[in-house]
Amino acid sequence: MTRDDILGRWLIVDWRQDYDDGRVTYPLGQGLRGFIEYGANGMFCVIEKPDRPALAASQWTAGDADKAAAYTSYFSYAGGWEIERVEGEQAIVAHQVQHSLYPNWEGGVQRRSARLQDGLLYLSARFEEGTREARSAHLIWRRAPA
Repeated sequence: MTRDDILGRWLIVDWRQDYDDGRVTYPLGQGLRGFIEYGANGMFCVIEKPDRPALAASQWTAGDADKAAAYTSYFSYAGGWEIERVEGEQAIVAHQVQHSLYPNWEGGVQRRSARLQDGLLYLSARFEEGTREARSAHLIWRRAPA
């Protein structure tokens, strides 16, 4: 896999998390909307639940419950990216996070195991190793139409 192989926009197909204790979850449900885009100057990822409810008031005056619902139905981050290494059919893609809805990621690097198969881009990562929440996240993307 080369940088050119994944340049461009990819639409979300599925996001599943497999916990070490056997649980399987879909963090934002199924039938998601969103994309990840790899460009010459950076990357951007946005994923949202379908049918997100509108806020009862403006974004600045909405109540805490409305704001929490908006936060938990949407995820995005952006920054630089590079392919760190290639191991056979898989690559390690590093996302250098500059901006994120989840502020704990800002200034860090999110590494993804990446592979291309049958026209789909598969990205996987491990989270919260050594805790009861240890899990593997698996995201599937299909290339956006030109």
